Amino acid sequence: LCCQCGVPIPPNPANMCVGCLRAQVDITEGIPKQGTVHFCKQCERYLQPPGTWIQCALESRELLALCLKKIKASLSKVRLIDAGFIWTEPHSKRLKLKLTVQKEVINGAVLQQVFVVEYIVQSQMCEDCHRIEAKDFWKAVVQVRQKTVHKKTFYYLEQLILKHRLHQNTLRIKEIHDGLDFYYSSKQYAQKMVDFLQCTVPCRSKSSQRLISHDIHSNVYNYKSTFSVEIVPICKDNVVCLSPKLAQSLGNMSQICVCIRVTSTIHLIDPRTLQIAEIDGNTYWRHPFNSLFHPKQLEEFIIMDINRVHEKKKGAGAGARSNKHTLAEAWVRKTSELDTDHQYFCCTHLGHILNPGDLVLGFDLANCNLNDEFANKMNPQHIPDVVLIKKSYDRSRRQRRRNWKLKELERDREATDTDDERQYQDFLEDLEEDETIRKNVNIYRNADIPVESDTDDDGAPRISLAEMLEDLHISQDATGGEGAEMLT
Repeated sequence: LCCQCGVPIPPNPANMCVGCLRAQVDITEGIPKQGTVHFCKQCERYLQPPGTWIQCALESRELLALCLKKIKASLSKVRLIDAGFIWTEPHSKRLKLKLTVQKEVINGAVLQQVFVVEYIVQSQMCEDCHRIEAKDFWKAVVQVRQKTVHKKTFYYLEQLILKHRLHQNTLRIKEIHDGLDFYYSSKQYAQKMVDFLQCTVPCRSKSSQRLISHDIHSNVYNYKSTFSVEIVPICKDNVVCLSPKLAQSLGNMSQICVCIRVTSTIHLIDPRTLQIAEIDGNTYWRHPFNSLFHPKQLEEFIIMDINRVHEKKKGAGAGARSNKHTLAEAWVRKTSELDTDHQYFCCTHLGHILNPGDLVLGFDLANCNLNDEFANKMNPQHIPDVVLIKKSYDRSRRQRRRNWKLKELERDREATDTDDERQYQDFLEDLEEDETIRKNVNIYRNADIPVESDTDDDGAPRISLAEMLEDLHISQDATGGEGAEMLT
């Protein structure tokens, strides 16, 4: 008979039936019934000891595994059969786990027991959020610089970063007078940004790091890393003078060339022969050259007469020629000297868009002092009098009929002036004129500006509607706007 309840049973060392045995022996003894889970309110992550913060949803498998790890040592003496959450209010700061365990007690008798473990969710700020609150949150900075007087390259970079979503990991973007600073929470994100810049623009980089703290017991070092990226100081529409050695290596080009585009390489064209060449960043830093003029020194000329040259004999060892441009010989006169008879003769690569009477922007090399080491050593007969850069259009009309827009990065700006606005308009005009650069930029349709008819078209380049993206706007009210009436 069972010594507790008197029920007849087979003999066993305990002399107890299974029911009484369950009542007498507690197999959950030693397993904690309460615990603590740390939660960061800012980033909504849970602490997984010793120092890892993980993202978990309520009643998820990840959160269940995190809670079981806290009592893992106590569960080693029993066999875990089942585990699951008991529903609690989301704001109650309580997590309840229902566990089912088994254990062999006396002579092969296996007991199964169900019990509840309650966890209290305590708030604790993680290290990343703590640094952000302490204003000491960045561990790496990428300093992008270009030694030029305008910011067109940075406007182009901004659109590339937006298109490839590289701004998502930045903690802060600071704009200064000669570049941008990108701040990151880890060195890996900064290195990824440097690699992206080296693939998209010709540049060179170097890195350094500063020791912030050092734990001698655990041998842990805390560094702040700085990456310096210098972009080549050559931009679109610059007139450059190459070194004789570099010009010869590019297929005996003229030393005086025009930069027609800057992507991952510098694209140059010889206005006398239409010969083109590409120079990457490594080649540039081995044979550096400078721009002869600033964009502010562009002068306006009027085409008096122009003759297109259909065939031009190639020189010895000449490289490839451009198929998008047309070689022409033109007589031009400055608009500021219309009361005189002084004309200039030049060769130009813009023969496909220029006609007599057109206005064109260019640089006057005949009446200027060239402060360049390569240009000063050139034969004066090989230096052209005028280099034409681009056709001139009515800027105010182009702004009025521009039915597209670009997105911008959120950044800490310095005081903007009218010169920045003018440079931004120059960048927008470059996008309209160059289809190759336009492919790398997300252009959005501006529905606020109506589409004009083509009857008053002055021939200025425009972006087609097929190249524009629809800007997504999510209204606050699903019925058609905030406070709108229900649609029936």
